[in-house]
Amino acid sequence: MKKLTRVLAALMALTMMGTLAACGSSDDSKAESSAAESHYKENDEVAVDASLVDDMVKNDPDIKGQTIYWLADYDINPVNNQDRSVALTLFEDKYGAKVEYVSCTSDTKFDTLASRILGGDPVDMFPYEWDAVPNGVTKDQYQPLDDYLDLSDDIWSDMSDVINMFEYQGKHYVVPYCLSDPLLITYSRSLCEENGLDDPYELYKKDKWDWDTFMDMMKTFVSNASNGETRYGINGWFGQAMVQSTGQAFVTYDGTKFSNNINNSAIEEAENTMEEIMKLGMYDPTWYGYLPDDGSTLFFGMADWALGTSNVKNDPNPEINDDGFVEEGDLMIVPFPKQPGSDEYYLNCNFGAKMLVKGSDKGDAVAAYIKCERLAAMIDDYQDAAKEKAIIPQKTAAGKLKSYVTEEQYDALQDYKDPGKITPVFDFGYGMGSRMYGDGEYTYETRGVMNNLTSALLNGEKDSWAVLRDEWASVIDEVIDGYNSK
Repeated sequence: MKKLTRVLAALMALTMMGTLAACGSSDDSKAESSAAESHYKENDEVAVDASLVDDMVKNDPDIKGQTIYWLADYDINPVNNQDRSVALTLFEDKYGAKVEYVSCTSDTKFDTLASRILGGDPVDMFPYEWDAVPNGVTKDQYQPLDDYLDLSDDIWSDMSDVINMFEYQGKHYVVPYCLSDPLLITYSRSLCEENGLDDPYELYKKDKWDWDTFMDMMKTFVSNASNGETRYGINGWFGQAMVQSTGQAFVTYDGTKFSNNINNSAIEEAENTMEEIMKLGMYDPTWYGYLPDDGSTLFFGMADWALGTSNVKNDPNPEINDDGFVEEGDLMIVPFPKQPGSDEYYLNCNFGAKMLVKGSDKGDAVAAYIKCERLAAMIDDYQDAAKEKAIIPQKTAAGKLKSYVTEEQYDALQDYKDPGKITPVFDFGYGMGSRMYGDGEYTYETRGVMNNLTSALLNGEKDSWAVLRDEWASVIDEVIDGYNSK
């Protein structure tokens, strides 16, 4: 279990970064891990017509010749035989500006950010992560974007509700341009059929995909095991998605103060469902990083970046480069099921955004880059170009097939990231520092309140929601009181 939790700590950090075609652009060229084999793409030279935005950028500030310095543990410039992302193409070709990468590791990026600010030599742009608001803002690491972005512009209309979720003390430090990294369930259609189960994707389209159906399918699958066969209902990381499928957050914000929502009845129901999954032995805590390919597990809960690996692992002919991919689209993805009786699906996801660093004098240029990301995510021709890029199979430097997505999977993923079709959930609790989100060794004692609330019942570290809730409720109160007093 200790090995698993260490792995999951790294994975949660990766989930916040975003990977698989996050927004339909390529924020995306980032590595799955610093230690992983690099991904290479063949013939990633998809044409992007930058002239489509001529009218949308003509009145923007002149930033021609400017360079913004981007501090992160991944480069947004082309790497590993990839072409420029749509957003970077627009930024370079329409604004005449460029991005210079300032390299760091995931372990050192916040220390590097702080030292650059304190030293009077700040970088300009930094990746959004949950810790940005309110913790990063109260540490004086970022500056608001309100003076540089016109959020009344029509290009932001589809994202306005999402943007408003992040408003803090009347300012917009985070301006999401898309949804990214949704936590989804990957499954095999043939495995469902063999066990007399409905296709979850079809259930979703019929608005019949809820917790009850989800639980019944897992119970049936496990009960169908032959003598001596071990079966599980689900594997992966999904506790946070379970809670947020209620539409509720542990920490809420009314524009003035934070409140502790841990006693919410819908959250209690979600937690009790996780407890039942554990007690029935339907959760496999083993870390695979993909849907197990031996037919032992019905569902795999993980962010979309794991889909490509699942496709390869479950592919009967993974070395065939033309038509040997997953036959008949056997693997499919579906959002986490909704709470019974709910009128809508709520999505656990990350948000595509970039932060303007405190002390930077490149606010206009950073805002222009953010605008390019939004244009890339909303214009049909650019979405088509992003799709064409995303479905190019990824290989290792040695030429071995490493990851791919099918066109059907990609199209479904875009629907799941559309805030007009599904409602994302944001919880300020993840942005309240290490006590809430964890720091160091990933154990029950150190991983933070939020992750304990979404994993301790599944891992069997606590026997009931009542015990878990009572243990951490006062800590949440103490932390939010500290922020409310600032």
